[in-house]
Amino acid sequence: MTREDIEFNGQGATLRGWFYPASTEASTAPCVVMQHGFAAVKEMWLDAYAEVFQAAGLHVVVYDHPGFGASDPVPGTPAQELDPWQQIRCLQDAITYAQGRPEVDADRIGVWGSSYGGANAMVTAAIDRRVGAVVSQVPAISGSTSFGQLVRIDNWAAMDAAFAAERQNRAAGGAPTMIPVVDEDPTATSALPTPDSYAWFHDTAAQRAPHWRNEVTLTSMEYFRGYEPGMYLPLIAPTPLLMIAAPLDRLASGQLATAAYETAAQPKELVLVPGGHFDAYTGQGFEVTSTAALDWFTEHLAGR
Repeated sequence: MTREDIEFNGQGATLRGWFYPASTEASTAPCVVMQHGFAAVKEMWLDAYAEVFQAAGLHVVVYDHPGFGASDPVPGTPAQELDPWQQIRCLQDAITYAQGRPEVDADRIGVWGSSYGGANAMVTAAIDRRVGAVVSQVPAISGSTSFGQLVRIDNWAAMDAAFAAERQNRAAGGAPTMIPVVDEDPTATSALPTPDSYAWFHDTAAQRAPHWRNEVTLTSMEYFRGYEPGMYLPLIAPTPLLMIAAPLDRLASGQLATAAYETAAQPKELVLVPGGHFDAYTGQGFEVTSTAALDWFTEHLAGR
């Protein structure tokens, strides 16, 4: 499979990624725009999905979020900071970039996201009618709920104090406070304190993304707590929504996702992938998730 390195403007930053040209002789074809989850970079299995879509006749744009991987941070924002609304605006800029390519049918754009990126994909589909179909894989639904599940209740007051102190630090021009994304010790401070989070990031980075950085700003966690993407689910229709959830997901909560799915209107479909949050990316999980996503984009983009 062929691909080319790309860069484009996202909210004043240079965002970098890959363009996979569709395996088709048609002069134009639909395009799927892909972005990853919390602190993840494109090398962490997004290429595998892109190749599936490419082989079926879809163009694909894959890129790193601003301040992560190969992408520059937005001016005035530190690297390794997850601001969901900034990421959503950059996703909209990625759609604009895709529409500007001559081989892309600008009226047939799909959006794919996983985990935090799955949340961003849902919100973008709700507010940007250029999106012709959306796939949201193991999405974050409620920052406040997930934060409450990941942070022990006896630490909430300390986190509030840390967020307030960090605001003062940043206002005074101090360097951002950083915390690990994952830690081998689930009781240590980290953004994603679950054993499967550590195993996936540790192993995937070693195998596929050796330059991945195991840190995010503390402010990223405050942004995460205040992010409520599930509220936008009722607003996605008439854009077709495919949600892929994992019943045993303890990170983004598969139960929360399946309950939130009921608030979305048709056209929609729910696919359950066996296992937990990170089982979606490899093995049987990859076969289920990639096939379901391809079928959705084929029906709602290529079939138009």
